[in-house]
Amino acid sequence: MHPERSTKIVATLGPATSTRDRIRELLDAGVDVVRFNLAFGTHEEHRARYALVRELEEERGEPVGVLMDLQGPKIRIGAFARGRVQLRDGQRFRLDLDAIPGDERRVQLPHPEVFEAVEPGQRLLLRDGRIRLRIEAKREGVLETVVEVGGALADRQGVNVPDVVLPIPALTEKDLRDLGLALDLGADWIGLSFVQRPEDVVEARKMIMGRAAVMAKIEKPAAVERLAEIVQLADGVMIARGDLGVELPPELVPGLQKKIIRCCRDHGRPVVVATQMLDSMVDSPAPTRAEASDVATAVYDGADAVMLSQETAQGRFPVQAVRMMARIIRQVEHDEFYRSYLEAYRAEVEPKAADAITMAAGQVARVMGASVIVTFTTSGFTAQRASRERPDRPILGLVTRLNTARKLTLWWGVHPVLSGDVGNIDDMVAKARDLAQQKGFAEPGQAIVITAGMPFGTPGATNLLRVAWVT
Repeated sequence: MHPERSTKIVATLGPATSTRDRIRELLDAGVDVVRFNLAFGTHEEHRARYALVRELEEERGEPVGVLMDLQGPKIRIGAFARGRVQLRDGQRFRLDLDAIPGDERRVQLPHPEVFEAVEPGQRLLLRDGRIRLRIEAKREGVLETVVEVGGALADRQGVNVPDVVLPIPALTEKDLRDLGLALDLGADWIGLSFVQRPEDVVEARKMIMGRAAVMAKIEKPAAVERLAEIVQLADGVMIARGDLGVELPPELVPGLQKKIIRCCRDHGRPVVVATQMLDSMVDSPAPTRAEASDVATAVYDGADAVMLSQETAQGRFPVQAVRMMARIIRQVEHDEFYRSYLEAYRAEVEPKAADAITMAAGQVARVMGASVIVTFTTSGFTAQRASRERPDRPILGLVTRLNTARKLTLWWGVHPVLSGDVGNIDDMVAKARDLAQQKGFAEPGQAIVITAGMPFGTPGATNLLRVAWVT
């Protein structure tokens, strides 16, 4: 548990972080949620890492959230006869459905749905946007293009199609196999890649059937256009700036990041800022100043979590990267201007008891000088509403279900603790006092603010606020 900060850290496991000792180091350094990138690695490797995470969770006595990220419908070219080619600016280059290995003049694009959707004049971006093609002509199974920006192109590299919504399912056959693994293991969050429309989220929710929370990854312009609908349908959101920055001009991404964070706060959804946050630490023990500022900006914006990808999955300094991210977060959250940035925007409060109680809890805690806000929650709803208000006190979430506690590890400011049921208000106050002190959130003589729903154990019924003193 990391009571000294509110913004959470998500770290990706991979070849560099596959041992018990290394995963323990990551958790000790500050990781709240571990991410499994199912685009890479075998099911056996993921099973082994998951088992280690759960063993360490039990050993440490603190919940650890698990996000399993599906690859999604990634579009790739076919192979070249010599493995790679060099495309020159201004040359013509053909994409077709022919499986014959390609050369400097053509290559296979084994995705008929792309040929159906695109039109002359539109762009195709290859190799993460480093190579740009403009479609000049289209006929059955063939796209004739001109190279606007050339470069080296190798076998099966990725293709981005930014100008259209592609008629492809949100979940591929590989995704369905990987989803089965994730649900079988007990993942807390499922990352849904390349979401284009609200229907993609609906489709995933039908398949998951409540067994895990759905995190929609915003990385397509089409998703930005229907952002509010997607956010409302998802349980959480990831701002996947890698592909988003390929398909949109880079100068638009910072503003979109702020817009998406605000939209998520409006709808009470946790939001993760991801991709290349400390990318230089893949090979270096220290980040660039620009990277440190990037992490800090996400924290100032009020993101629930920031994420490390290649830095911890394959990098040479995975533990140092987590420690650096934690240091940046702590520094920002102790900055004298942090609260003014965070409070410059407040989510709209609905005329409901839950919203009124959780908003009042933060104000009461400030006036009373309380050390912590304690929430009793079964479904996580009470703690989530408290998090949405971004109070200037930590939130100790006392949870009766382990799967709820694990999901809450992603929420801003919430420190979930698994605890038993309470039968009455006196039991509630006694347990809140004991655990607040035991977990280091309060000392004798300090006030605590307690929120809960009555009758106890009723999901979503936040209707009680109580002030107590630790004895």
